[in-house]
Amino acid sequence: MSNRFTYTIAGFLLFLMLLMAFFSILDDSFTTDEPVHVTAGYSYLTQKDMRLNAEHPPLIKDLAAIPLLFLDLNFPRDHPAWTQEDNPFWWHQFNLGGEFLYKSGNNPDQILLWSRIPMILILILVGFFVFKWTKELYGSRAALITLFLFSFSPTFISHGRLITTDVGAAAGAFISTYYFIKFLKEPTKKNLIISGVTLGLAQLIKFSLFLLFPIFSLLILIWSMVKSSNFKSFLKFFGIYLLKFILICIIFLIVIFPVYQYHVLNYPPERQVRDAEFLLSNHPLQFLRKLIPRMAKIPILRAYAQYFLGLSMIFQRAIGGHTTFFLGEISAAGWPQYFPIVYIIKESLAFHILSAISLIYLSFLIKEPPWKNTFRRIFDWIRNHFTEFSMMIFILIYWASSITSNLNIGVRHLLPVFPFTFLLVSGLLNLWLKNPPYGIKYLIIGILILWQVISVIKIYPYFLTYFNEIAGGQDGGYRYTVDSNLDWGQDLKRLKKWIEENKIEKIYLDYFGGGNPEYYLKEKYASWWGTRNPKELPKGNYLAVSASLLQGGRAKPAPGFDQPYGYYLWLYQYEPPIAKIGYSIFVYYIR
Repeated sequence: MSNRFTYTIAGFLLFLMLLMAFFSILDDSFTTDEPVHVTAGYSYLTQKDMRLNAEHPPLIKDLAAIPLLFLDLNFPRDHPAWTQEDNPFWWHQFNLGGEFLYKSGNNPDQILLWSRIPMILILILVGFFVFKWTKELYGSRAALITLFLFSFSPTFISHGRLITTDVGAAAGAFISTYYFIKFLKEPTKKNLIISGVTLGLAQLIKFSLFLLFPIFSLLILIWSMVKSSNFKSFLKFFGIYLLKFILICIIFLIVIFPVYQYHVLNYPPERQVRDAEFLLSNHPLQFLRKLIPRMAKIPILRAYAQYFLGLSMIFQRAIGGHTTFFLGEISAAGWPQYFPIVYIIKESLAFHILSAISLIYLSFLIKEPPWKNTFRRIFDWIRNHFTEFSMMIFILIYWASSITSNLNIGVRHLLPVFPFTFLLVSGLLNLWLKNPPYGIKYLIIGILILWQVISVIKIYPYFLTYFNEIAGGQDGGYRYTVDSNLDWGQDLKRLKKWIEENKIEKIYLDYFGGGNPEYYLKEKYASWWGTRNPKELPKGNYLAVSASLLQGGRAKPAPGFDQPYGYYLWLYQYEPPIAKIGYSIFVYYIR
């Protein structure tokens, strides 16, 4: 396979992904987290003040806001949500987001379109590196298989269009690991610097990528072991690499400093201290409650104080959990089986079959019984396949971290492991294809590829609601999970279109998302909420309910759940709904 042909196909796949991502957003409304990210990013660039959304690093929000600098936008500097001097409650940033987008004379649809374009470009960047690394390891055929799995991943397409940190996290994890492995194998000054810079950029994208520090430390230890002939040489190797890793960490600190420093230039120091004290007031680690506000009082350390504040907050949130629906239950504490099951039903069944083929083939590659010379064989394999081993270590640690976390809000949180998984599966499939019988193998791969293409394209433009055949497709997915797996508020504008087409004069709506029903539906909108008495809903009217709120109101409470539940059970008498808007908003006619 010539390089020219390979690059042509790769370019076509990435271009096709770009087209699917771009055109599928044209009728979208803001999803739940996007108003906060957009408003925060615009405030960072124009106000040089990071009082909003400290629990996420600034880089993705900055990139999303860059196109907005060329628009004539009004920022509500005088709004109480910006000027409030009491406490930085989390809902202030949502209030300010609503004010900025819908009540300040700005065009929210224009803002959404332009701020999503940088996110799509980041998506394409991930695809480029997925292709690049696979080609370097296994050649052109494997690289195209990997890029196909990436380009037609419903999870990447759906979340790569949104103003969130999830695809950015995949980019940060994959690219920084690529350059760190390159540094380990060739510890030149150039590779050391690039590794430090990419690690710093990863930390500016998502705080969960702090996991890269223990992972990289572990890889240094294992790399030193497999490269050493005895204990003395191990100590030498390990000492040298540890010192160089310290230099990489120093570069990381150098990289994040100017970014955070810019973001606190106009952030009043006394307010930064007060905000940090409040946001950490319930943090389980007492020394952080004291250390970070003290750092904020020292001018040269203010940037680092803001970074460590966000890092501390995200660890606290992972412990605290998030109220969500899963398999008929509602809980704020999470489920250990959440991510495995969501991963199984949210990625394509064709990909799971390809993964199974690769694992079965891997088992046949093991010539000797597993118990024979186990340690020596594992040691030799790691030495000869350290890159693959490093990817497996990242996958295992990230999966373990996700499963043990109480924060169960979507398969998107697993996105950093996806590129590594695609690459490893493709590498094994490439080996499998090298041996006869060739015809039947290529036929199997071709059928599965066609199956995945059809299953993904047929759901256009509702990529966020994709579920595979195990879950009953997009029509059945809501029975298993909602939130960012299905319903994140993306279909409010499509509801508006449905109302207009059906000439409906008034509709009651219980909406979950970042859109503003009053802005889009105007006088046709009547507010509804789940715990409201159904008798207050006049007969002969329409009720629209977001799937996340509907399922949350019909679920059984998990042990320990002490919030209202069961308040939408009465809607079962009106099943099935008369319409499903984009598979995420259910419309009922109340007779």
